[in-house]
Amino acid sequence: MVTEVQVVDFYHVTPSLGPAGETLFGAEGGELVAWVDAWCHRLKHEPGAAAVLIAELATRGATLGKPRLPEAVETALTYLRNQAQGGRLNYAELAEQKIPIGSGVTEAACKVLVKQRMCGAGMRGKERGAAAVLSVRCLTYTPGRWGQFWARIDRSGFPVAA
Repeated sequence: MVTEVQVVDFYHVTPSLGPAGETLFGAEGGELVAWVDAWCHRLKHEPGAAAVLIAELATRGATLGKPRLPEAVETALTYLRNQAQGGRLNYAELAEQKIPIGSGVTEAACKVLVKQRMCGAGMRGKERGAAAVLSVRCLTYTPGRWGQFWARIDRSGFPVAA
């Protein structure tokens, strides 16, 4: 089931590269932009790119000759290492499986499923009723889930009111 897959929004990961890159290349110049752009592309299209990026950041940070990694590099490494656990940065593999790598799909679903239903004229409800309506609405908008729901009802033997 796709809902069991965890993905870090690609567009939330990419800004973490900028500060680390500035520390490594300086804030000015095309080398920083080229490095960030190249890594954004690689993360999106090359399997295993997150692990390679983590290794490169650690290596480049160490070559600065300081006793400790610069804070921006350490922050990026910590973030990327934490998010790489469980394959949450495996964008190439996830995209190949048709799993969205950005939160736009989720945000659009919230707009369609919740906002349109709960904010229309005369559409009011208390939390319990709203939760029930939204649960049914989610089932009808998700391919396969409506059938799964009724199969579960049939298996459990719940009486259906007429």
